[in-house]
Amino acid sequence: MSPGRQGCGVVVTTFYIAPLRATGSNRIRIANGGTAMKMSTIRWLVTIASLLGVLSAAGAAQAQKKLVVYTSNESTLNDLVFGAFKKETGIEVEPVAAGSGVVMRRLQAEKARPLGDIVWGVSRSLLQTNQALFEPYASKNKDVTPAEYRDPGDLWIGNNLHLLVILQNTKLVPADQGPTSWADLLDPKWKGKIAFTDPANSGSAYATTTMLVDLWGGGDVGWKKVGELFKNLKVLNRASLVFQGVGNGEYPLGISLEYAGPMWAAGGAPVKVVYPADGTTASMEGVAVIKGGPNPDSAKAFVDFINRKDVREEILKKTFRRPTRSDVDLSKLPGGMPPMSAIKIAKYDEQGWTEKRTKTLERIKDLIQDSR
Repeated sequence: MSPGRQGCGVVVTTFYIAPLRATGSNRIRIANGGTAMKMSTIRWLVTIASLLGVLSAAGAAQAQKKLVVYTSNESTLNDLVFGAFKKETGIEVEPVAAGSGVVMRRLQAEKARPLGDIVWGVSRSLLQTNQALFEPYASKNKDVTPAEYRDPGDLWIGNNLHLLVILQNTKLVPADQGPTSWADLLDPKWKGKIAFTDPANSGSAYATTTMLVDLWGGGDVGWKKVGELFKNLKVLNRASLVFQGVGNGEYPLGISLEYAGPMWAAGGAPVKVVYPADGTTASMEGVAVIKGGPNPDSAKAFVDFINRKDVREEILKKTFRRPTRSDVDLSKLPGGMPPMSAIKIAKYDEQGWTEKRTKTLERIKDLIQDSR
């Protein structure tokens, strides 16, 4: 017997069976018992193969108790969800957190050999643009998610519905003296006082910029006004820096997502949410299974978990994310979020802007450079 390799916690041992030599009276016994010895050897080999198969399957099952999530959500939501998911399933989550643009560029770079299992917290436009990187999976919560918030081929499904809003620090700008519309942000008095995320790193910032092009007349007329706006903006690298800056009093105003207002207000910060009177749009964030990821079963379990009704209600209670699910009653949950029927929604060609994303980002980059 000689020592073999060790892998997956199993020691594989190689046996060496010396051949018997037929001499003298042994010839008759071996001739008569040859068939029996062959059958015994075959049974022994089948038993060993079966044992190794069971051990290999056990090792694979153990490997599935892990999940690598590429997330663009901030740490409060990540910690809440990943902790609850591990407690319920026993699956250890390894998060890789970055802005949505950064996350998708990493997925592109790794597509030949994916290292992640899930992408979570990125916009519809990014999910649509990068759908070749995803594996189809029909979530158990598909039927309670409106068709407009999921891919028809089940490549992704929405879970958060973000309204694009203006955040106002009422200690720096009294509640009744702040802007009430997007157009108000063009006033030169706000120069350098409005925090905004670089659209190259944020799907919601890209949606805000392109929505305003449409809202302000479209074409060169719309882009001219957006250029004026960028002269008043303080462009930051991450979305979290915007609402943190407003909540901490570093910036009087910020262009951000709805959840950030009640989240900071619940913690005692003087933050008010302004729903622009000239209209806004709802920016969906979703989740997708990465094609060829190392832990596909864990990934599917996470997709089902993250959109479950009780999980969505808990997420809203703790982090104020408006769910895409159609069966959650906002009036019975904290945050004071108005129903969608009370909010003016601006016309926005999301599909068109998604298709023009690369070219549009180049134009936005030029605007940022010209505004400095």
